[in-house]
Amino acid sequence: MQLLFWILIFLATFITMEGMAWFSHKYVMHGFLWSLHADHHHKHHKSWWERNDLFFVFYALISIGCFLLWQYDIAWYALPIGAGILAYGIAYFFVHDIFIHQRFKLFRNADNWYAKGVRRAHKIHHKHLGKEEGECFGMLFVPIKYFKK
Repeated sequence: MQLLFWILIFLATFITMEGMAWFSHKYVMHGFLWSLHADHHHKHHKSWWERNDLFFVFYALISIGCFLLWQYDIAWYALPIGAGILAYGIAYFFVHDIFIHQRFKLFRNADNWYAKGVRRAHKIHHKHLGKEEGECFGMLFVPIKYFKK
């Protein structure tokens, strides 16, 4: 029975992270921490590392903290929460950093309707270079209007 709870908590955490990605992107990255996110919209640097990557580190630390809570028998449910955050972080890295922004030259020839829709939506978001405007969305639940033939 505990395994079923772990699976449900893992899935709920993964899905919740999509909402967290949207929220933190709209209200934190394009809000009071724009100074960290701006270099993601303005490529005035030659470095592979962006200050924007600190958001990834932040969520990684939360995930590690959950693993430690579980490791030291403080909270049994912290393991599936930490794993859900980690799994979302990995998925986000593959979709956003590798697939969309091509930080590594992989998946360049993906040509299906979902790939095109995600790339189209992200391109429209990056069309706005400033802090304001620019529609914010998650990684998995992109508005249907971007998926056209």
